[in-house]
Amino acid sequence: MKTVIGIDNGTQSTKVIFYNYEEKTVVASASRNHGLVSREDGTKEQKASWWIKALRECFAQIPEAVKKTAVAVGVSGQQHGFVPLDEKGEVLYNVKLWCDTTTVDECGEIENRVGSADELFKEGGNRILPGYTASKILWLKKNQPDTYEKMRHILLPHDYINFYLTGRYTMEYGDASGTGLLDVRNRKWNRKIIKALDPQRDLLHFLPRLLEADEPAGRITVKAAEELGLPEGILVSSGGGDNMMGAVGTGTVSTGMMTMSLGTSGTIYGYSGTPLIDESENIAAFCSSTGGWLPLLCTMNCTVGTELTRSLFDVGVKEFDAEAAKAPAGSGGVITLPFFTGERTPNLPNGRGCFVGMTDTNMKKENIFRSTMESAVLGMRLGLETFRDLGFAPREIRITGGGANSPLWRQITADILNLPVIVPVYKEAAALGAGLQALWSYLRGDEKNEVAIEAITEEHVVFDEESKCIPDSQAVVVYDGVYKRYRRYIEAVKPLFE
Repeated sequence: MKTVIGIDNGTQSTKVIFYNYEEKTVVASASRNHGLVSREDGTKEQKASWWIKALRECFAQIPEAVKKTAVAVGVSGQQHGFVPLDEKGEVLYNVKLWCDTTTVDECGEIENRVGSADELFKEGGNRILPGYTASKILWLKKNQPDTYEKMRHILLPHDYINFYLTGRYTMEYGDASGTGLLDVRNRKWNRKIIKALDPQRDLLHFLPRLLEADEPAGRITVKAAEELGLPEGILVSSGGGDNMMGAVGTGTVSTGMMTMSLGTSGTIYGYSGTPLIDESENIAAFCSSTGGWLPLLCTMNCTVGTELTRSLFDVGVKEFDAEAAKAPAGSGGVITLPFFTGERTPNLPNGRGCFVGMTDTNMKKENIFRSTMESAVLGMRLGLETFRDLGFAPREIRITGGGANSPLWRQITADILNLPVIVPVYKEAAALGAGLQALWSYLRGDEKNEVAIEAITEEHVVFDEESKCIPDSQAVVVYDGVYKRYRRYIEAVKPLFE
């Protein structure tokens, strides 16, 4: 038996899978939760040491016989997190995460230093948003100047795991495009934006070498192999951000395919052979981790609304779905604006959650429940319409995340987006994607096989045909009207949160 390892370093936990690519089965898996530093000012941080501890505990759960079968490792990581290291590779400060919203002022400063929002699009293809890494670097410079002066390396979460495994500082184009520092059109570091962070120090020297998607990050070191119980010297692939690896794990590696994740945050993205630059700012112009581009919309509040509502009414998941199913499409006019933790799309870092459209006849539990489910997908439609405006023609949505487990939520998704929806058989898409990218790198390197990533995903990514949902024509019409009201409500509340 030969296996590849997929590691997914997420916001909530680290997951590890061993995938037997000869038999096409996951033969072992493990997970460990992470802590979170969260404050009212929008701070969302973790310690990088928590990730390594979780990783070691995951591997300790895997049988020794299984670990000896591994030939390659791939790492998926939460995007945008900022891991500053000193010259010895020691982490200098807590990792500010993708969902940290304390860097609004720094985003404005960077924009002003570059010249304007239009200039940012011209230079890099993206604006600088609070979620991105760039503003976190400037935040450290302003708020922790002594720590900043010691910084010699800038990594992202998945890069740090790769560094632990290989001892090498590397980054690949997909995750790098989420820093705000990459010229995504030309796939190279943007000197003008980097200089805007610090005119005195050349931060370009602190950024790692960029890897091609199929290029290994290195080989596992003796120390890491001993700590994890793995064969010494096995290949570690370039890895990538969780969305990039999720694209691989759902087969979104060719034009027209799209993946949507209904997790704590929500994402919808599709593969493109050319860069898609969205000046309306809804879609991020990211690169993929397979050699192309992965335009992506991200919302910070997806299942957040349903979880908060479940907690408020003290009901379980099944009861929540059953109650929501009693409400009609459109929830009788009740609409949730689920900006409970601020929001990235639309760009409302100071946003707050709102329930609107309530009357003396529709203020019912079932309407409120269904509305929180609908709101997550209405935010995704904002992105889907932008995709279409940019010339992207979607054919199907592959859906992942906790929301994918709900038949009702899947049907709501199909109806609001007016596209077929299907669920992969293996639901840990980012971990599987990391493993499949490791397989790609291993086959092209160690085995000198010119196999394409499309062939690998076609062989190894399987879908649950029973999960497929086709849009209901009547519901589609209803949701067209709901979406228009949703957009009007957003415009109405924007001034309250700016």
